[in-house]
Amino acid sequence: MTPTVTVRGLRKRYGHTAVLDGLDIAFGAGVTGLLGPNGAGKTTLLRCLATTLAPDAGELRVLGLDPATASGRTGVRRRLGYLPQDPGFYPHFTVFETLDYVAILKEMTDRRERHREVTRVLAEVGLADRARTKVRKLSGGMRQRLALAQALLDEPDLLVLDEPTVGLDPEQRLRLRALVSRLGESRTVLLSTHQTEDVAALCERVVVMDGGRILFDGTPAGLAAVAAGRVSLGDHRPGPGALFWRTADGRYRTIGDTPADAVPAEPTVEDGYLLLVGRTQEAA
Repeated sequence: MTPTVTVRGLRKRYGHTAVLDGLDIAFGAGVTGLLGPNGAGKTTLLRCLATTLAPDAGELRVLGLDPATASGRTGVRRRLGYLPQDPGFYPHFTVFETLDYVAILKEMTDRRERHREVTRVLAEVGLADRARTKVRKLSGGMRQRLALAQALLDEPDLLVLDEPTVGLDPEQRLRLRALVSRLGESRTVLLSTHQTEDVAALCERVVVMDGGRILFDGTPAGLAAVAAGRVSLGDHRPGPGALFWRTADGRYRTIGDTPADAVPAEPTVEDGYLLLVGRTQEAA
């Protein structure tokens, strides 16, 4: 299958900090989750793919186009749905007016067709009953759903979602998972998140980044397997330096070296991620 996105030798620096350090990766159809600590380079990568930020060096091909050229950027934007980390909306616009405005920017010139599309995406994100509500009166979760709705306008071929579950309650997150998983059946969806449970439930592929580099690229099951034999449950508090927490039943779940009185536990995506990133931080 031809990749939707190809990244070769991508570099981006802010001052003396290399946010992307010679990144090489490709993405195809399906849902891929990007995991990593703050400053790992996830948002910078997504902004480069969304053509809102130019890399310092390297090569990008997005939907067969070169974003380094003016015509390439225009072509990508016509087929892209982008949810940034901090979407900005005009507070005095209504929800419907906001989406109608974005649809006009996406060159949807037929008024009837445009309004039909706005109505469709409002229903997709559960905001149909808020169409006439001013943006300034929306809750944080509703604003996040509005941001997702504008990304879905005009059935984009590539969806780039930066922290899409921020501010959503559990029910809204489940609905988002169902929507994104359906969209991933026919297009490329890239999402950045700190929620390892979303990755485990939603993503066919997970990429762990840190320091502008890729630490892991595989399936959620493969990431969990990184912690195989390194997760345990015990009745006594582990010693200093151990990564652990007290569970609801009063036992201590430890990632890393197994305490003498503990028993092995089934590893999760979160366990693998924490162990992987923890090793990198220790090496640094």
